[in-house]
Amino acid sequence: MAYSQENKKGVTYYLHANERQSKDGKTIRMYFFARDIRDNALDELPEGYEVAETATGMLVLKKK
Repeated sequence: MAYSQENKKGVTYYLHANERQSKDGKTIRMYFFARDIRDNALDELPEGYEVAETATGMLVLKKK
């Protein structure tokens, strides 16, 4: 089951991750929230991160 979080407006978002290659060849993992469950959904929060909400209700991950 994908990790889900509800924002202050009552909309449920699901956590996802993408991996990309930087110009110098390093692998970068990018986290994002979406309203639907996709193939790259995560089951839990990554270690060392917490969910924060912006003033507009958008969910983001922050390092602890």
